[in-house]
Amino acid sequence: MARRIVSWLLMIVVATNLTYFLANWFLDPRANYLQLRPPRSPEQIDRALAQYDLSPDTPLLVRWWNWISNIVLHWNWGYSPVGEAVNDQIAFRIGVSAQLVLLSTILSAVIGIALAVYTAARQYRLADRFTQTLSIITLNIPVPVAALAVVLLAIGVNRSLDSTLLFVAGSQSPTVSGFWPLVLDRLRHLALPTVALTVINYAGYHLLQRSLLLDNINADYVRMARAKGLTRSAAIRRHGLRTSLIPVATSIAFTVPALFTGAVLTETIFAWEGMGRYFVTTISKNDVHGAVAVAAFGALMTAVGAILADLAVVALDPRVRVSGA
Repeated sequence: MARRIVSWLLMIVVATNLTYFLANWFLDPRANYLQLRPPRSPEQIDRALAQYDLSPDTPLLVRWWNWISNIVLHWNWGYSPVGEAVNDQIAFRIGVSAQLVLLSTILSAVIGIALAVYTAARQYRLADRFTQTLSIITLNIPVPVAALAVVLLAIGVNRSLDSTLLFVAGSQSPTVSGFWPLVLDRLRHLALPTVALTVINYAGYHLLQRSLLLDNINADYVRMARAKGLTRSAAIRRHGLRTSLIPVATSIAFTVPALFTGAVLTETIFAWEGMGRYFVTTISKNDVHGAVAVAAFGALMTAVGAILADLAVVALDPRVRVSGA
């Protein structure tokens, strides 16, 4: 495990540095100053960018050395072309995305796996066919459609109650204070985007887990359990589920990093200033340091996902523990 962690760290370092050079080649921070009024001269723009190590007049290797030195010595990931600290943006947006991603992932996995266990024990019955059809439909619903449907439903609920029960936009209200009022306010903001992400994500886990369970239901150890008197449902829950959970657990582990930076549409529709929306913003505003920081975070989350996947396999498959010992 230690060797894998070291290899992932090396991969993150290499990928982050390559992204830095690519970002400098394709993004032009000077574009942020071209629309200012009164217009600034090229010399003024270069002087403004030089204080953030973004001026094209400074050799690229010199900029890179200053950037990497600040990270290693001060954990300072630099500044945007207009002077915003990347560290502050990343720290804030990670927390925003974590609230949305972790809750929706847990709900999607629990709902999907529970449905799979329920329907696998009732193969080809009405419940199985109905939930399969529903999951196939939701799996093919585009994110904007699901999000807008949830928004319209919430607006209808708010109007019927003649009050704002569920917030359509933002991650919190600026005027709320106190621990419990703040928790309640966050939950009211979190409800709609969580429901939207859960609706479009649970189906994949349901269909995958159901297929794996049906493949394992005829395995020798499951048939032996049934021969000892267990019902089909009990045999699936106690014996078939654990082995068939391994690919699903691996999928979940690798899904979390992707959702941190990939929930762009959901964050945009619900006005959540998370990592996905920040990544789009850094590209549109030619923010070299911000784009590289998001890419580095994505690489780190991928490494975390790979390590979690390995741990899940060890926890679920006793053969791995025996061979490792």
